[in-house]
Amino acid sequence: MSGEAFDIIGDVHGQAWKLLCLLEILGYRRIDGVWEHPERKAIFVGDLIDRGPRQLETINIVRPMVESGSAQCVLGNHEFNAIAWATPHPEEPGEHLRSRRRASNRAQHEAFLAEVENTSTHDEVIAWFKTLPLWLDLGAIRVVHACWNDAYMSRIKSHLGPNNTLTDDLMVLASRDGHWVFEAVEALCKGLEVILPDDLSFHDKDGHQRRAARVKWWAPDFSSLRNSTLAPGSVLADIPNIPLPPDPRLKPYEGPPVFFGHYWRTGSPEVMTGKFACVDYSAGKDGPLVAYRWEGESELKNAHFVSSDGS
Repeated sequence: MSGEAFDIIGDVHGQAWKLLCLLEILGYRRIDGVWEHPERKAIFVGDLIDRGPRQLETINIVRPMVESGSAQCVLGNHEFNAIAWATPHPEEPGEHLRSRRRASNRAQHEAFLAEVENTSTHDEVIAWFKTLPLWLDLGAIRVVHACWNDAYMSRIKSHLGPNNTLTDDLMVLASRDGHWVFEAVEALCKGLEVILPDDLSFHDKDGHQRRAARVKWWAPDFSSLRNSTLAPGSVLADIPNIPLPPDPRLKPYEGPPVFFGHYWRTGSPEVMTGKFACVDYSAGKDGPLVAYRWEGESELKNAHFVSSDGS
């Protein structure tokens, strides 16, 4: 893939207007109904849906781009959840892979369901979601929604469908808490977590109490629990600066640059390290939609971020 230039675009979450503005800033133009660039391709990191006000419009922008070859898109946890919500449970009649009995599940998915529930469009969109790969390895760069983990990828790859997609059988296993496929898909689409010590907890962006915190899997080392943990500043101050317990999931990364979304960052976009860039800056709420303009560099640069708040 050397010689190609990519614009890696963060979690859209139904913010179609921010996406349209960002595409224009990046130099894409709508030709015969499809947004394209004469010299570049877009890559979406997933989480196209939920939260925002314009769900189908977002899909109707991104899907033609992917199908025409002007973009690619990986599966986010919200697309995974949407598939599971729509898929009947093969072992529990009347149930679905993602329980519809839990109010929190519907609340998270409500914006999407408000536009598609009980329509043929819903089935069509879910079918398209099933074609999205869990990750992209383009040689010079890699893209995943939440976490690049070679061990999980190596184990699950031989079971995947074409282009690293989840088969119907894998969707069932990926929805079964405790199964190794569940653990692998959780890691790739939602990230890695560690249990916090001494009954320490915090409330996440949706107000849910959490006893586990996400791990900075991109860190150069994992010697300190505090330095390896993603948590609100008020919580980080209470996390002891002790060695992180040995965890076989955590190993220093070796490979080309990795782009991902998922983590609801704030502030000015910046690379994590020279090889890692998160492009999710909370567009689903009040933040801008962010892209990284990759020109072939092996060391990522802050100056290559571009953003739009939709204004």
